[in-house]
Amino acid sequence: MKNHTFGSLYPFSLLLIFVLFTLISCQSTKTKKMNIFVITGGHEFERQPFFGLFDSFPNITYTELQQPDANNYYTPEKSKNADVFVFYDMVQEISEPQKAAFLDLLEKGKGMVFLHHAFISYQDWPEFEKVTGGKYYLQATVKDGQEIPASTYKHDVDIDVSVVNPDHPVTKGQQDFTIHDEVYGGYTVLPEVTPLLTTNHPESSEILAWAKTYGHSRIVVLQSGHDKFAYADPNYRRLVRQAIEWVAGI
Repeated sequence: MKNHTFGSLYPFSLLLIFVLFTLISCQSTKTKKMNIFVITGGHEFERQPFFGLFDSFPNITYTELQQPDANNYYTPEKSKNADVFVFYDMVQEISEPQKAAFLDLLEKGKGMVFLHHAFISYQDWPEFEKVTGGKYYLQATVKDGQEIPASTYKHDVDIDVSVVNPDHPVTKGQQDFTIHDEVYGGYTVLPEVTPLLTTNHPESSEILAWAKTYGHSRIVVLQSGHDKFAYADPNYRRLVRQAIEWVAGI
């Protein structure tokens, strides 16, 4: 009788073990410790509130790298300890070897997140627009025979944000929200990106956040993130954390 009972429960026991193992594995993946390189420089910001954003993430450790030296960390040797690069810089100078190393990182699958003013960098490097999927114009520009006016900005406004892709891992579980932040207007977003967030604010471009790939890497751009009000906003914190996890492949 005991052998019969054990035999009937044996397949169930195997199934239970498999389910438990799967749940533990998934939980382990989600709580995996990640190390990120946070690139700063070229634009002032409120340091303590900004890094408080990253301190709030229990599964993430970070190293700050300041420009111009940060551009030297794209080599295989110096980037090997970084799971993700998070850019919060705004610089224009980058050498040809640094450009090549940067693009090589992307070919090898290093995830990157660009926050707020970071996608204003490298105005004279056309490939950077293809990397980020958008461009903020510091000055009026003629492109393909068409004049593009300088982009605009405005501090301290309340921005209604709509989640247009709720099934994407970056925005999963996120509801529409309002954030007190800085708007950018007149920047372009390339058609091949995946829009994540939009706004109807009259002084902002429509798409506020997007995802894309370049080479073998995942990339997310979040236009928001000017100061302490954004850094502390739970909606923004969630978006940044999930963006880092997604580009890391978690």
